[in-house]
Amino acid sequence: MRKIVLSLSLSVDGFFEGPDREIDWHLVDDELHQYFNDWLRTAGAFLTGRVSHELMAGFWPTADADPACNRTMAEFAGIWRDMPKYVFSRTLEDAGGYHSTLVREVVPEEIMALKAQPGGDLVLGGPDLAETFRRHDLIDEYRLFVHPVLIGRGRPLFRTADTRTALELAGTRTFGNGVVLLHYRRPGAATAG
Repeated sequence: MRKIVLSLSLSVDGFFEGPDREIDWHLVDDELHQYFNDWLRTAGAFLTGRVSHELMAGFWPTADADPACNRTMAEFAGIWRDMPKYVFSRTLEDAGGYHSTLVREVVPEEIMALKAQPGGDLVLGGPDLAETFRRHDLIDEYRLFVHPVLIGRGRPLFRTADTRTALELAGTRTFGNGVVLLHYRRPGAATAG
C-alpha cells in the first residue's frame, strides 16, 4: 500500500509561514529543488488544501514558459502539471484543471481506498490539511525541511493535540544552503528513499 507523506518547510522555531503568510525565508536553491524533483517525480498524487493549491496553480502551470525559469524549476513545472492532484476544499467550485480533483471532506475510509490504489506515494501539502490528516491518524511519513532561520512568530506547523504519535527517524540530509531534511516514519514501516 502506498504511503501518505507530509512534506513541508518550516523555520527552526517551528513556523511554516510568517504572521502575514510570508514564506520569503524559504531557501530553495537548485540542489534542494533537484531533490524535490527527483523525489516528487515518483509520487502518485499531490494532496493539498485550497490555499496551497491556489498558490501552486498561480505559478507552476506556465512557469517553464518564462525565459528566466531555470532548468530545475522548468522540470518541476512539468511534474506539477502532470501529477494527479486532490484538492480538499469546501469553498472552491472547481479545482481548476491540471489533473485536479476537488474533494470536499477528509473521509478516512476514502483516503484509505486512495492509498490502496496502485502507484507512488501520496504527498500531502498544506498545514491546515495536514492537521486534519494528523487528527485522523492518516500520515505515514513526515519530510520536514527545516530552514536555517528563526522568524519569531507566525503560524506553527503543528497545533496542540491530545494525542502522541511515536515516530522513528528514517533519515536526514543537509543541503548546501543549510536546509536540513528530517525524515520520520511510523515505527516498523518500510524504508523509503
